[in-house]
Amino acid sequence: MPLIIETGAGLPDADSYASVAEADRQLAALGVTYWAPLDESDKEVALRNATRFMRTNYRLRWAGQRVHQTQALDWPRYDVCVDGWPVRSDVVPTEVVSACIDLAARAGRGEQLMPDLDTGSNVVKRDKTGPLETEYFQNTTEARERFVAVDAALAPFFGATGGAGMIKLVRG
Repeated sequence: MPLIIETGAGLPDADSYASVAEADRQLAALGVTYWAPLDESDKEVALRNATRFMRTNYRLRWAGQRVHQTQALDWPRYDVCVDGWPVRSDVVPTEVVSACIDLAARAGRGEQLMPDLDTGSNVVKRDKTGPLETEYFQNTTEARERFVAVDAALAPFFGATGGAGMIKLVRG
């Protein structure tokens, strides 16, 4: 199944923000050596997984609105401004494409972009019978996988709220 790249047209069947050729160029320029030997199909799978991660983790954070109701991905968007300038609603910003490639490189090296979390809750670490003492492992639900460099690169494209269920408060 060929990779369908979102060009800014709001395609209903797009499954990646970046092409294999774009990923090859960017990662070679950055000196990422483990990407080049991968099969074309493995690169496509990595790009699909990266785009899926972005769709799942950033969908409620993006500024603006999707251009078409039927588009498969979150970009293109309208009503997005970065550094005081409007972002065209018929493109996928370079930063979004680059972030997709960065995440694909991680997926291509075998890194799980959305791993299941082991919360560690209710697992006894130590149990002492005399004066009854029980110690549990620390709950690790906050240990969610984060990609700081990707989040930082995409931050200008996030809405003023920064996330779902929040509003920006300005005092006058």
